[in-house]
Amino acid sequence: MKQRQTRKIIALMLGLGITSVSGCGRNDRSDGYGNFESTEIVVSSEAAGKLIRYDVDEGRVLGKGSVAAVVDTTQLDLNRLQLRAELKALLDQKPSIAAEAAIYRQQRRNIQHDLDRYTRLVSEGAVPSKRLEEIKDQADVIDRQIGSVDSKTPGVVSQAQALSAQIGRIEDQIAKSVVRNPAQGIVLAKYAEPGEVVTYGKPLYRIADTGTMYLRAYLSGSQLSQVRIGQELTVLVDTGKPAGKSLNGKVTWISDKAEFTPKIIQTREDRVNMVYAVKVLVSNPDGLLKIGMPGEIRFKP
Repeated sequence: MKQRQTRKIIALMLGLGITSVSGCGRNDRSDGYGNFESTEIVVSSEAAGKLIRYDVDEGRVLGKGSVAAVVDTTQLDLNRLQLRAELKALLDQKPSIAAEAAIYRQQRRNIQHDLDRYTRLVSEGAVPSKRLEEIKDQADVIDRQIGSVDSKTPGVVSQAQALSAQIGRIEDQIAKSVVRNPAQGIVLAKYAEPGEVVTYGKPLYRIADTGTMYLRAYLSGSQLSQVRIGQELTVLVDTGKPAGKSLNGKVTWISDKAEFTPKIIQTREDRVNMVYAVKVLVSNPDGLLKIGMPGEIRFKP
């Protein structure tokens, strides 16, 4: 009798221990599981010509702003030189136009003195009025010459502005012939080779932005009430041990449609039929996170 009671007490204690251990396990489990992904960018050529430099290989890490490719700009440089020469020749006309206008204005001032004098003489009857009319005609001719010369200046300015705009457009094309990598990341695919002649808009390579990563995790319908856009979560990744590294993450997207659980995902409820996807933004300045790497999320208390 005493042995049976002892066995019952031991069994009860073991049962309580198992329950306690399993309860702790449930508390330690994460709220969502998924894999990391990144924003992919297709970098295209903004110029047409021969690729004289192409520092791109699949799997290579490129820094933000680094030169990935250069398109030949020889013809653009020659066009720019020609336009600059035309602009200089055009601007060199302005001093001569100003000098010509100054000569006519001096003649106009001189003849104005004659007009004043002959106007007085005619009023005194000292000279015939015909002479005054001749001087007035000369003054009118000079006024028209001054107007003609002055009209050249706006034309020169307009042409100079048009040439400057063309030069600016070519300089913009030359600047865009240097392809700079838009974001730090790893090259996923290359679509050209050095020496190849490319056209405007031709894709050169595809890169994954690894500066920031997204953990696409899956939650059951019962967990949706616990998550919202902008919410900060704890993101766990495997290092030397499972879930050994803790990172801060922020929810940026929540799916409005349920889907069947992906085969590689385990949520809080083992293999629930329908789940909702969420995206959690995580900074990755040191490159710890990799595309496809598994991760977990836990709601902060």
